[in-house]
Amino acid sequence: MSSRDSLPETGADDPGFGLYVHWPFCQSKCPYCDFNSHVRESIDQDRWRQALLRELEHFAKRTAGRRLTSVFFGGGTPSLMAPETVGALLDVLPRYWQLDSNLEVTLEANPTSTEAGKFAAYRTAGVNRLSLGVQSFDDNALAFLGRRHSAAEAREAIALARRHFPRFSFDLIYARPEQSLASWEAELKSALQEGTEHISLYQLTIEPNTVFHGDWRRGELELPPEDCQAQLYECTADILKPAGLEGYEISNYARPGAESRHNLVYWRHGDYVGIGPGAHGRLSFDGARYALRQHRAPEAWLESVESQGHATRAENALTLEERLTERLMMGLRLAAGINRATVEAEQGRSLEALVDPARLKALCEAGYLELTPQRLRALPAGRQRLDALLGYLLG
Repeated sequence: MSSRDSLPETGADDPGFGLYVHWPFCQSKCPYCDFNSHVRESIDQDRWRQALLRELEHFAKRTAGRRLTSVFFGGGTPSLMAPETVGALLDVLPRYWQLDSNLEVTLEANPTSTEAGKFAAYRTAGVNRLSLGVQSFDDNALAFLGRRHSAAEAREAIALARRHFPRFSFDLIYARPEQSLASWEAELKSALQEGTEHISLYQLTIEPNTVFHGDWRRGELELPPEDCQAQLYECTADILKPAGLEGYEISNYARPGAESRHNLVYWRHGDYVGIGPGAHGRLSFDGARYALRQHRAPEAWLESVESQGHATRAENALTLEERLTERLMMGLRLAAGINRATVEAEQGRSLEALVDPARLKALCEAGYLELTPQRLRALPAGRQRLDALLGYLLG
């Protein structure tokens, strides 16, 4: 088994160091999507390849010598990238960083037949984990969600992913209008038949500036009531856990050892480089931690990289308060929670001194949080209400 085939060793709290590559193009815009994605009639693949390589080099020089544990091609629709571009980016990595022996290389893909036809080429390029945007195994739901594939195509793409990649995952969206508990249970059980080691399950949310947001404002779209959404969330773990898929994060379930190593970089407050239009990054230098953001518009990003080697729009040193907020927002999404000693070493104060102790105690007594000498974590009831819980704790 080569280093790119190995399963990740997800140490207790080691965040690792990651690279995120954003491909901003899609064949069409899904009505629920608020990501930085754009539809273009044609794309100059050679020009984009060279620009991505150039911005990668810019950030690699600033982080030279670090040990790279994960690479993630996100979007947009990265499976619209030429496999040669993926391969070119992966081929230069050893010039800049030490590559972890268990380097995880994930690429997001849609299950259309056109994109699935490139799976073998992505594998040859060095991708060892595929993340499929299935979203549903129901054709009516796929039509509602604006997806371009059918349920049959999704299953065919999963079979192809299983053949070409040592690891794969897929996404589903639930809490759709009029979705019943029984139909979601049936869909989950159907999903389990695909034998995946990892699955991401996202509640449908109405995001500003999306088609669904306009439908919702006009009263043409209504999500299930909150109590129904809670039931859907709770039944998810009830079905997946006996099948060996543990809920290690609010929306993610995996067999032990099969967690998304790249996403753990985010949730464990690790450093990562972000390249491509609108990509975000977090990098630490000389005791300070910086939040970086690349220019969002594809054409403006391209011109900036070609003229100056990068398209950084913002690079701001985070205050200790901002770093604490990020740690809590991201770390409490994990079932394992946050390493208390790590937070206190960074902040120079005890956890009880960093938040309102009365509110912290109240949340623990209510069964939303658990505080031990080693960790702070959100219990299942707390993870289900994390936004409100954080607002109260940090307010």
